[in-house]
Amino acid sequence: MTGVVDGVSEEAAPDSVTPGRAGRGLFITFEGGDGSGKTTQSGLLAAALSDRGRSVLHTREPGGTEIGVTIRELVLHHRGEIDARAEALLYAADRAQHIATVVRPALAAGTVVLQDRYLDSSVAYQGMGRGLGRDRIRSLSLWAADGLLPDLTVLLDLSVEDGRARLDRARTRYDRLESEAAEFHERVRRVYLDSAEAEPERFLVVDAARPPEDIASAVLERVLQLVGS
Repeated sequence: MTGVVDGVSEEAAPDSVTPGRAGRGLFITFEGGDGSGKTTQSGLLAAALSDRGRSVLHTREPGGTEIGVTIRELVLHHRGEIDARAEALLYAADRAQHIATVVRPALAAGTVVLQDRYLDSSVAYQGMGRGLGRDRIRSLSLWAADGLLPDLTVLLDLSVEDGRARLDRARTRYDRLESEAAEFHERVRRVYLDSAEAEPERFLVVDAARPPEDIASAVLERVLQLVGS
């Protein structure tokens, strides 16, 4: 028997949600608004874990596979309009390929996978930012990922104004999402914080305005607890 829940058929929904440690590895994602420092912090954590002898894969969405590189160029740098549903489906396609061919094999091999952006980005940017519906986009993302949830999601929380100031200092051009109005990014931030409140066991929320080394220490402390477990 099938039906439709939030616009996604029950056939499409995964039978269960599985944490990254369903394999022997650990799946850690980094989330936050533009300019919050996700790549910096995931890189620092990768170095710290590598120094401790752990096998680490540092990857990203979109763009963590050969197909994903093409999709990343489309969704972030395509000139001209992309329908909101088409955008969401492109992100889902990238996610399906990435999880199946990169992330799950790495986890099965015992690797710690550190990833910049995952399904929480889609829930925030397409679900609320684009107005497609949080539950609908979460269901789509979980179907694309065959139910895989991170063991830990590090949310780097930063005000929209501070994030934009960082981008202004670092970049000469914005991608399609970065170029959206402040109201768009305020909605995105609000959804991130709501998601963290709803799943406190999965999220670590860090004030991204703190010095980078302080953030890195807080993240490493939490991750070492997971590694030890």
